[in-house]
Amino acid sequence: MGKRNKKLITIGILILIICTIGKLLYSAIKHIKIDEFHPAAVIFAVDSSASNQGKLDEEIQYLKSICNMLDPEDSIKILRVSEKSYLIYEGEPTDHSGINKTLDEFTKLDTKEYGTAYGEALKKAFEHAIMMKKEGYIPSIVVIGDLENEGAIEKQIDWDMLPENVENIKRYIPEISMMFAYAHPEKLDLVKTKLTPILGEKKLILVNDQTADKSQRKLLEAIGR
Repeated sequence: MGKRNKKLITIGILILIICTIGKLLYSAIKHIKIDEFHPAAVIFAVDSSASNQGKLDEEIQYLKSICNMLDPEDSIKILRVSEKSYLIYEGEPTDHSGINKTLDEFTKLDTKEYGTAYGEALKKAFEHAIMMKKEGYIPSIVVIGDLENEGAIEKQIDWDMLPENVENIKRYIPEISMMFAYAHPEKLDLVKTKLTPILGEKKLILVNDQTADKSQRKLLEAIGR
């Protein structure tokens, strides 16, 4: 009986230890927060106007480098910016062939066009961002070009109205982020002055020629990667 009792006691202690460890593990696992993946929708606005042709090849490579860092579940849209702005591509960031063909075809210099419809492009980008938010994506807008206002005034950026427009977008998309790349530092400083109070340092990314190589990671952080 003595040996049997000792065995029962030992078994009981082991069961108690196992149960205690099990409860601790369950409690620990219960409190671990698993990061839920949310697909991103990156909306590019690319300046293909005459005044920006000198940097266009480099800027297109930059766009492609961002696409290479996105997930297949993400979505991209590309807006052409020249005298007019319109959508030239929408689809997966991994569709390298489709992206290459589209950019080759629709960013060619058109000598009949004059101006840069950045304001029109941003308006369309905001509209796309709202639609993609409704589809469950985290939107981000990436403007690539010199940000020079040329041509029809009604199609240009209204720098006084831009902060209000972005603030309105934030009401629908609190997590919205924006990147402005390859503009002159003076223009980027203007963007920073206008939009940092609304977007904050982490959601507003400013990129010049010298900082382009390391800026893609900031965009990924802004969309929660």
